[in-house]
Amino acid sequence: MNQLPQDFAELEARITAEYATLSRRLQQTARFLLDHPQEVAFATVAKLAERAGVTPSTLIRFANSFGFKGFSDMQQLFRTRLVDELPNYAERIRAVRTATGETPDSTQLLWEFSEANREVLEALPSRIDPHELERALDVLERAEIVHVLGARRSFVVASYFAYALHHIDKRAFLIDGLGGMHGEQTKAIGSRDAMLVVSYSPYAQETRDAAAEAKERGIPMVVITDSSLSPLARLADVSLVVHEAEVKSFRGLTASLCLAQTLAIALGVRQDKANEPTQDEPQAKG
Repeated sequence: MNQLPQDFAELEARITAEYATLSRRLQQTARFLLDHPQEVAFATVAKLAERAGVTPSTLIRFANSFGFKGFSDMQQLFRTRLVDELPNYAERIRAVRTATGETPDSTQLLWEFSEANREVLEALPSRIDPHELERALDVLERAEIVHVLGARRSFVVASYFAYALHHIDKRAFLIDGLGGMHGEQTKAIGSRDAMLVVSYSPYAQETRDAAAEAKERGIPMVVITDSSLSPLARLADVSLVVHEAEVKSFRGLTASLCLAQTLAIALGVRQDKANEPTQDEPQAKG
């Protein structure tokens, strides 16, 4: 049994390789899907079937033939492609409007983003392994300095985490790459320090390079990422996988920020408990 395609490139390659073996209707479907990937990312099955000149059941059968449980599972690869290839928000907005023929108003968008983020927050505690969470805290607690790295979209989470560490009196350094100096800042990490890396698909190259160098030097590393198959996860001592909300190709950061806040406050609680005087130690008199 062939492995389920993990991204659009794999799916496109599979469709191309198996095109000749498909029925006439499935070939017709394949041509439409690959010729109109932006439209496929957002339109309903009914609308896509009408545009492709096939029945909705044909679209579902096509998805099933490539190992997907349903059409929406395959459609997610088209959406992810759009996010990765159209980083400019204005381009994504135009793509969504072209594909759906809709112009959502501000209140509708607020409801959609709020609902999507609520759902991922509710699911977050059950998706994070408590044992891995404690292991991540162990790494951070032992470190003299925590060096925090996150590029592009991930920078928001990284900068917040560095800010939070300063407020619990944990020494922290934000690797911001100012002046293109990611490499130089990474080289400054000491042997008794640790690194926290935040990275999501398509995984910024500067982040991958810095993490690979830290791994080679044996620097303990905690990674917050979006998949256990992430190239950053393979480098980490502890990997925490977060699933973010996505509305019309725009991915949120709500779950990641919640996790970062949890790590910082939990680390602060540990430090406070460690600094409590034991029963044999005299309490300071005021």
